[in-house]
Amino acid sequence: MTIDFRQLQYVIAAAHAGSFRRAARVLDLPESTISRRIRDLEDELGVALFIRSHNGVYLTQAGNQFLPGARKAIEQIKHTVTNVGAFGRGENGSVRIGIFTSLASGFLSELVRAYILAHPSVRLEVIEGGPAHHIASLQRFQLDVAFLTGEPIADDCDRAHLWNEGVYVALPADDKLTAAREVTWSMLKDRKLIVMNADPGPEIYDYLMKHLAELGHHPEVEQHAVGRENLMNLVAMGRGLTVTSEATIGVQYPGVVYRKLATDLLPFSAIWSARNDNPALRRLLSLARGLSRRWLRDIDQTAQASR
Repeated sequence: MTIDFRQLQYVIAAAHAGSFRRAARVLDLPESTISRRIRDLEDELGVALFIRSHNGVYLTQAGNQFLPGARKAIEQIKHTVTNVGAFGRGENGSVRIGIFTSLASGFLSELVRAYILAHPSVRLEVIEGGPAHHIASLQRFQLDVAFLTGEPIADDCDRAHLWNEGVYVALPADDKLTAAREVTWSMLKDRKLIVMNADPGPEIYDYLMKHLAELGHHPEVEQHAVGRENLMNLVAMGRGLTVTSEATIGVQYPGVVYRKLATDLLPFSAIWSARNDNPALRRLLSLARGLSRRWLRDIDQTAQASR
């Protein structure tokens, strides 16, 4: 059985108007079109929907049974079309983002807040993890976009550098280095450093080993099977120092003081599958690029003002 969407509209219009002629006028169609298409529908159903008379048309018992369903079907189709259109414009649906830094403050925090405000009907899901896991998830379409340090390269993925963050050293509050405005790598070469086993610990470990080895020093870096909070508690207890990104220092821990690591910046990039056609993702990337331009402009203006 084939029923045309327009046939349902013609039945509803004729029932409301009480006449094929008046229904045709409302729909701006020839009366013959309305009459013929409703007759085709009745033939398809095998039952009359209208009683025809010189005074107009009246619904049969079958027509009275058919009309509520026709109205419901029209509303469902309209609702579906509206939802699909909103999805295509990125106004609803979902977007899954992988992160490798904190949402406490900084660029990513501002981006997520702005996106939620601009697209309240889009479900935004945040997944924490390391670069390798995030990239594999992007390639399997289990993630829409990941925000990672450096300039990661992955097959069939696009990338955009969006922002930079300073690197900070987490110190015990009574450490002698708290007297310095900034910490240099040479100040750390004889210090014990600690990192987490879990992400982003391994990347921080490699980062520390690389920079301290460049000073001709083999650093002492311990790995601990703890989360970020307990790692900072170990720092407060004097068990070692650690480094962290600028965004994470928005969270304060008792007994821990942050000092900027001079000259070091961490670049952050967005990476996504080139074949991902999620409209909500495109809206997020567009917002991220706009925010990135503003952030870079503000940094340039601040640097010029400090000269």
